[in-house]
Amino acid sequence: MPGKIVTAEAAVSHIADNAVVSVSSSSGLGCPDKVLEALGARFAATGQPRRLTTIHPIAAGDMYGIKGIDHIAQDGLLDTVIAGSYPSGASSLPMPEIWKMVVENRIAAYNVPSGILFDMQRDVAAKRPGVLTKVGLDTFVDPERQGCAMNDRAAESPIVSRVDFAGDTWLHFKNFAPDVTILRATTADEHGNLTYEHEGAYLGGLDQAIAARNNRGIVIAQVKRVTAAGTLRPHDVRVPGHLVDFIVVDPGQYQTTETFYDPAISGEIIHPLEDFELAEHGVEKVIARRAAMELGAGETANLGFGICALVPRILLEEGHAGKVTWAIEQGAVGGVPLTGFAFGCASNADAFMPSPNQFTYFQGGGFDVSFLSFLEVDREGNVNVSKLGKKPYLTAGCGGFVDITANARRIVFAGLFEAAAALVLSADGLKVEKPGKFSKMVDEVEHVTFSGRRARETGQDVLYVTERCVMRITDDGLVATEIMPGIDPERDIVAASGGRVRVAENATMMPLSLLDEKPMGLVL
Repeated sequence: MPGKIVTAEAAVSHIADNAVVSVSSSSGLGCPDKVLEALGARFAATGQPRRLTTIHPIAAGDMYGIKGIDHIAQDGLLDTVIAGSYPSGASSLPMPEIWKMVVENRIAAYNVPSGILFDMQRDVAAKRPGVLTKVGLDTFVDPERQGCAMNDRAAESPIVSRVDFAGDTWLHFKNFAPDVTILRATTADEHGNLTYEHEGAYLGGLDQAIAARNNRGIVIAQVKRVTAAGTLRPHDVRVPGHLVDFIVVDPGQYQTTETFYDPAISGEIIHPLEDFELAEHGVEKVIARRAAMELGAGETANLGFGICALVPRILLEEGHAGKVTWAIEQGAVGGVPLTGFAFGCASNADAFMPSPNQFTYFQGGGFDVSFLSFLEVDREGNVNVSKLGKKPYLTAGCGGFVDITANARRIVFAGLFEAAAALVLSADGLKVEKPGKFSKMVDEVEHVTFSGRRARETGQDVLYVTERCVMRITDDGLVATEIMPGIDPERDIVAASGGRVRVAENATMMPLSLLDEKPMGLVL
């Protein structure tokens, strides 16, 4: 239909005061940055629209050149943010404006698991009475803890409650019906049909578009290019044109963080395996190697950000590429997941699933094992990845972590035992040359992103892998069952943790092959 192709400025002029705006993005991946920039510029120039509520199943923008939500982080423009994650980065970088608004209590800010936010889009589209789920019980998501609130303003307006249904306890999230959805694709035809051929994921754009349309809202699609009506292959169309009101063209949109365009990320070419960098020899590689020992050939493994993102590179080095299928929350299945802040994409993927479907798979525990990182672990086996009071933007929030761990059969958490310890690796073992600034084994985590108590109740198999030991959680607390060669158990584990970790009487030694600079001889 003529007239759908407009400027970004014209598109955002249709966003009214008090609107609920749903944004499809995952950091730099799929971020409709030009539209968000125009929205921020409109408010700066005119003072409108005001008091928006924005919903972000995964973060919009990054700290590496794609501002995303920071374009609209302005007093008066934003009132409430409901997000699975927020832009994050190194402590050496300035705090993003959105984080300033959160910590200064200038907006009501919530951190809701990404899968639940995708569920919310589907339920509000189908006019169902909100999301009913067990995901998040006994974590910070639970109203018996923080109820997803990130600050006092959010705590004053709860969005989740505990309810009894069919003789069991559930969490209920109320509906937020979007008035506007902003999404991104690669190509639009003149009718608004959207294809994603240069994208690294489909994310949740279709579900978010339906949610807006079914609530009499509008859909704004940012794309790289436009083609004539009737020239797109119907099987390639991921969002049909009858759902799209306005098309904004940005030929310069980045494919993902710090990447303008890599055709292997969008599955258009296959990189030879020798093109991928292997993990650099060091402590993090040692941890990733021990985590990789939990894999079996033919398994499907979920993968999270951080040290665990190195595990696929361990398999590459060991000659096991393709023996394990990786599944990440943005939707890529198979291939080689990327590391660093391009995480969320995979090169050479076998398939791309829409994120809402991927999260249905995760929430039901269909995969074999999950590899995730931790910021801190406490005596109960609780894990925090979602909150750091002193440097909040060092973590993105929970993202899909809570959805993934809710029903996972096996979970491998990986991280350093202490922060900033001086560690020396050799072929004979690992030595703690100087203790760290603080232990990551604490009395009580700052935020419960994973509940050790619930894991024990439901019989989940949970492992905590560090450079010094491998731990399990028991009714008596954390127990080190494997010790790294060169580590003094009493000094480097028990004393270093303030007695929060004890060493099992039958603890075994971790294999020396973990420390070798050559391949370790991993057998799957």
